[in-house]
Amino acid sequence: MSSPEAENEPSTGPVTDLPAVAPQLRSLRRRASLTLEAAARAAGLSPAHLSRLETGQRQPSLPMLLALARIYGTTVSELLGETVADRDAVVRAADMEPTAAAGWTYWQAGAPGRGMQALRVHVPYGSQGDIVRVHPGEEWLYVTQGRLRLRLGDTTHRLGPGDSAHFDSLTPHRIAALDPDGVELLFVHTLLQSPTATLCLGPVTGEMP
Repeated sequence: MSSPEAENEPSTGPVTDLPAVAPQLRSLRRRASLTLEAAARAAGLSPAHLSRLETGQRQPSLPMLLALARIYGTTVSELLGETVADRDAVVRAADMEPTAAAGWTYWQAGAPGRGMQALRVHVPYGSQGDIVRVHPGEEWLYVTQGRLRLRLGDTTHRLGPGDSAHFDSLTPHRIAALDPDGVELLFVHTLLQSPTATLCLGPVTGEMP
């Protein structure tokens, strides 16, 4: 007969080659003013299993890290104890170098290493309209120029300048420009700031979110 924690544990296997997370798990739970029992219940775990994670007897799976980060109001990066050097809060236009990927051109509009990534994006006409994306996180986009076709699940939306959209990235989505000159967007999406990001988002070379 399986144990309660085995029944409640997500099916995805444990994340390997990660920094020790036990010290952060306990301190961040306490910072969130949650008891072991309350945090375990919210994460779909047994208190015994969460206790083993906090004492280093077990390694968390990727779904566990995502769930606990959400419950504790933090990032996967902080759960893993990663630190990021101080960053300049201001990004100057002259420092925004264009990067091309799979037909899109984008400019980094925010500091790297944050829990969100801000971009200025140009999507040319006829590019990537058939690529469907699904990944953890949230996305927000704002059309500054041109018209956009946004498909979310089974629903298609047409957006023009001044229109915006905010959606869960686990909803299958695809973006296409409707005008020959393409469409210009401001784009913000959440990132997993940790070594687990590649497990969630897959290869990023030549691919835009």
